[in-house]
Amino acid sequence: MSDLHTMKLHYALPFLAVLVTSTLSAQVQDDDMVPVPRVEREPAIDPNEPFTIVEEMPSFPGGQEAWLKYVAKELKYPKEAVENQIQGVVFVTFVVEVDGAISDVKVLRGIRYGCDEEAIRVVKGMPKWTPGKHNGKEVRVQYNLPIRYKL
Repeated sequence: MSDLHTMKLHYALPFLAVLVTSTLSAQVQDDDMVPVPRVEREPAIDPNEPFTIVEEMPSFPGGQEAWLKYVAKELKYPKEAVENQIQGVVFVTFVVEVDGAISDVKVLRGIRYGCDEEAIRVVKGMPKWTPGKHNGKEVRVQYNLPIRYKL
């Protein structure tokens, strides 16, 4: 054999060994597979931390249409906002408690000129909601709502 042929064989043999080993190790029959038992675990959850997504989201009594009527009736356009022709959306976040009560009301993004404070007042004054449920159990749920101001 020539030196060139020997050199090619020297480099080719390890490659062939890897190829054959890979091919052989990938040939597993379904009969050889042993099922691994699956363990279902719920993640550790702080009972005081509100959920953001649940199986059944909380709802305003009477639904979205009733909520729109409530806001239209209760929301007062702040005088300062009218004078400055301020329009826009105030995004409010709050927690619907397990009994439907509203807590932890805050503005996520506001437009100022008294609109943020008015949105908080209206949300804090809402009647109790139907609470959210997760795994069949009533839970605290953080909820975000937009409140639109338009002249």
